[in-house]
Amino acid sequence: MNAETDPSEIIQNERYQAKRNWTIADSSMLYGLDKWGEHYFAINQKGNINIQPTGSKGQSLDLVDLVKELKSRNLQLPLLIRFDDILEDRIKQLHLAFAKAISTYKYEGHYQGVFPVKCNQQRHVVEEIINCGKPWKFGLEAGSKTELLIALALIESPKALLICNGYKDKCYIETAILSRQLGRQAILVIEQVDEIERIILASKELGAAPLIGIRAKLSTRSSGRWANSIGDNAKFGLCVPDILKAVEKLNDANLLTDLRLLHFHVGSQINDIAILKDALQEAGQIYVELKKAGAPMGYLDVGGGLGVDYDGSKTATQASTNYSLQNYANDVVATVKDCCQSNNIKMPILISESGRAIASHFSVLIFDILGTSSVPSYVPKIQDHESLIIRNLREALSFINQVAKDKNPDHSILQEAWNDAIKFKDDALNAFRLGYISLHERAMAEQITWACAKALTDMLPYKNSLTEELTNLKSALSVTYYANLSVFRSAPDTWAIEQLFPIMPIHRLNEKPDQLGHFADLTCDSDGKLAKFIGNSQVKSLLELHQLKPNENYLIGMFLAGAYQEVMGNLHNLFGSTNAVHVRLANNGGYKLNHVVRGNTKSDVLEAMEHDPEQLLERLRINSEVAIQRGSLKIKDAQRLMDHLETTLRQSTYLQEEKGL
Repeated sequence: MNAETDPSEIIQNERYQAKRNWTIADSSMLYGLDKWGEHYFAINQKGNINIQPTGSKGQSLDLVDLVKELKSRNLQLPLLIRFDDILEDRIKQLHLAFAKAISTYKYEGHYQGVFPVKCNQQRHVVEEIINCGKPWKFGLEAGSKTELLIALALIESPKALLICNGYKDKCYIETAILSRQLGRQAILVIEQVDEIERIILASKELGAAPLIGIRAKLSTRSSGRWANSIGDNAKFGLCVPDILKAVEKLNDANLLTDLRLLHFHVGSQINDIAILKDALQEAGQIYVELKKAGAPMGYLDVGGGLGVDYDGSKTATQASTNYSLQNYANDVVATVKDCCQSNNIKMPILISESGRAIASHFSVLIFDILGTSSVPSYVPKIQDHESLIIRNLREALSFINQVAKDKNPDHSILQEAWNDAIKFKDDALNAFRLGYISLHERAMAEQITWACAKALTDMLPYKNSLTEELTNLKSALSVTYYANLSVFRSAPDTWAIEQLFPIMPIHRLNEKPDQLGHFADLTCDSDGKLAKFIGNSQVKSLLELHQLKPNENYLIGMFLAGAYQEVMGNLHNLFGSTNAVHVRLANNGGYKLNHVVRGNTKSDVLEAMEHDPEQLLERLRINSEVAIQRGSLKIKDAQRLMDHLETTLRQSTYLQEEKGL
């Protein structure tokens, strides 16, 4: 090799070869798709994400082609796409897992699940769950009076269960009691001590009794983000002394024969299966004692908590689980069977309130990138009469490029070179403050400093034993990708509890990404960002992304966010809900749109904040007339302003795509 070859050319050639050899398998591994995607997501030969609702051998849809066709229907990004086939498959897989466990362990009972409405209250979602769950008499769980109304109206099967949780006033309790006469299997779960007396009084007044359950406050220790959902300080549930008092009061009121269910909950997203086993053993013994106390019982509700493996690591971390769906079902069935069998007690019907595990996978949020920004790292041209500080920085850059020729450079020499560059940059800032150099020269100093950093980071994939400070230069040179979405509206858990969701490009996956970046949303809030991503068994702050191409959209997908995110978002900066569509596979190999749900317009969010859009327009019209009379605004410009304002009220709160892009 020629000794005069520019080291930057060597590095660029190596990178070019790496990009040429990049495969879709590399992308699948890089973004963890092969781990967290289950059988629902894969990369096709075009480098686009494929949606496979029933597995790799079933029908699939190219997500990029789907987005393009939806946009042609005037459904602009950001766009929430709900794949109802995946929702159906999740319900199916849950029941198949319990059916297999019941058969394997010869369990003398059956499984009957419910979906917690709080997980996703959207009408079309709940209706789809009820429809898909009909073969298994799948029911609902309500945690408020409003959710109770939804459940009462949508449940059709007389054998489907309606679990009534949450705080209960007289109206809530009476509604549940009367719904039994409608043919609904509503079970009032006692979660607070004071609810016992209200249930007794309501039963006397109505002359009818409800089906009753008790939520136990277990002493089993939990872990993870929701560890306080269990134990003595848990928000809901009765401790053992209170359970005994409840049995006594119900017996005195002749309602003990209506006590049919024991319920417990060990927290959302159970990451360690050992926690569930301990809880099941404790709850199983309480169930046995309630049966011995004279309550007929019949149902054991193991609550929610069935986790989702967000990062694909299959570990007992907050973003993963160390068990599979089948492991979960096996442990529930086997543990309850052992407890009942050893006490010669009839095995109960098993209930779970699995919301996250059912709803997470079925929706994908697609958003586009509006632009990028990063520190300027190109080298400015040499100017006449440059100051000593600028010349020193150029020498530092030249030295780093010279060291790059060495295949095994001394990392201490590189560290020293970077220290020099930082010192010269600080000198430039001090000189600018004192008026010794111009703004132009200060800009040159910053550019050359970042050029030094880039020269060092270009070496990082090819050189070993670099110091932590040099390795962290990647973060300093990272790119901010401006995303057309609101984190607070569409992904609030990323901000509120640092939930980790899989995020990745949905196309160009046959190209090697050559940028490190994070996402900033549209809100005027420094917390409005996505800067936690799935790494190799760890969380990383930067994601591998591609350079933007002129006049071409760059599309990003957020996956596994179908639970809670769609109902917990707020109107920060008055960014409203996104457009949403429900997609079903069609028999002809294509798809059909079952439902289109238009996102909030600007008028919608203004009214939510008690502003009157028409009144706002009228005030602006009056102000424009005053400006016309004053001579500061032309009539045609005033009309253009009013046209813009009237049009924008009917549009989405998100940025509109420019025509021709």
